[in-house]
Amino acid sequence: QVQVRESGGGLVQAGGSLRLSCAASGITFSRYLMGWYRQAPGKQRELVATIDSAGSTNYGGSVRGRFTISRDNGENTVYLQMNSLKPEDTAVYYCNANRYSVDVWGQGTQVTVSS
Repeated sequence: QVQVRESGGGLVQAGGSLRLSCAASGITFSRYLMGWYRQAPGKQRELVATIDSAGSTNYGGSVRGRFTISRDNGENTVYLQMNSLKPEDTAVYYCNANRYSVDVWGQGTQVTVSS
């Protein structure tokens, strides 16, 4: 069974840092496009960052320069290092694994940034 599971969310003050982790199982992890998305209350889900099988990255405009996505294929895990956090980064963060017809989402982890 294909699964991804997020961890590492929490409450942090503005200007602080958090690192999210997403562990995948049931897939050949190294072949998958892995991504982080987020959804704030009353808003649509938006792209945070993706990393492909070659390690190429893509970031949403609002996080570029503050967040870094990385992957460890040996551990089947993708990370999101979030620095200089702002209150507007408050959202549920979701992990996604995508390859061809397989598109798997985690249940999300809450990140709350206080001002």
